[in-house]
This record gives sequence, structure tokens and C-alpha cells, in this order.
Amino acid sequence: MEKLTKKEVQERFSQNEKKWSPILMKAGWTVLPSVILERQQALGLDALDINILLHLAKYWWYSDNPPRPSKQAIAECIGVDKSTVRRRIAQMEKDGLISRQARYDKKYGQQSNSYLFDGLIKSAMPFAKEFIEAREQQKNDASERRTRKRPLNNSKEE
Repeated sequence: MEKLTKKEVQERFSQNEKKWSPILMKAGWTVLPSVILERQQALGLDALDINILLHLAKYWWYSDNPPRPSKQAIAECIGVDKSTVRRRIAQMEKDGLISRQARYDKKYGQQSNSYLFDGLIKSAMPFAKEFIEAREQQKNDASERRTRKRPLNNSKEE
């Protein structure tokens, strides 16, 4: 797997600041692999599911610290009832895309769940590999076209 240098990461962030503005980027940003958006139908996700995933991802900054926003907070942000968020998360869990981990505190009792994306990552991986292979093939094809001495179809025009 390709690891980016600190300079490459900074350059990507700088490009996003140019697109979105430094103020918006400073206020916060969220990472979600593009392949999840592009292949959402194949993954069995609709627009509401993607919106919920974006809100979960908003709270996921470190791989070892899963997000744990409340369903109420998500519902308020996207303008739906808490029960809608609960049902959709339960369906994504049933489909094996996310999993919930209950959290309890001795003093305060049940806390908001933690959410893991292992199933979504595993399900999206073949699509990502397919995309990467297609992109590499396009690069190779373009390179071959630039260096080829004759057209592929060598027949003479009549």
C-alpha cells in the first residue's frame, strides 16, 4: 500500500484549501473514499445511508478510535427522526457494512455506540481494486498510443 510523504499530504491539503477556501477547511473536513460514493448502489446504500455514513466518518479521525456520535445528533444534522437513523444503521449492520459496539459508563450508564466500518471497507475493496486496475490500464494504453508507430487498424482505406 502506498504511503504518502508529509509533503504530499500537505500538498493535497493545500489543493483542498484552494478549492474550498482555508476558512472552510479550518472549520473541519471529512474523509470518505470516493469508491463508496461511486459504487453506493452496488454496495446497497442509498442517499440517506451515505449521509449517515458521512456523519459517522466526520467523527472518525484515528483508526483505533471509532466514531461514536449519538443517533440524535446525526438525526438533527440531516433533518430526519432519530428512529429513521436507528433503522438505517440497523439495516447497514444487518447487511454487514458497519457494526455497533455498545459503550457503558459505571457512573452515567449507557453511552452512544461506537461504530466500526470493517464490513464496508471489505465490501468496497474489490471495487477500489477494480478502479485502480482500470486507471493503470488507461495509463498504459495512453502511453502505448503515444509511442506506437502505426495505427492499430492497418487496413487501407478504400
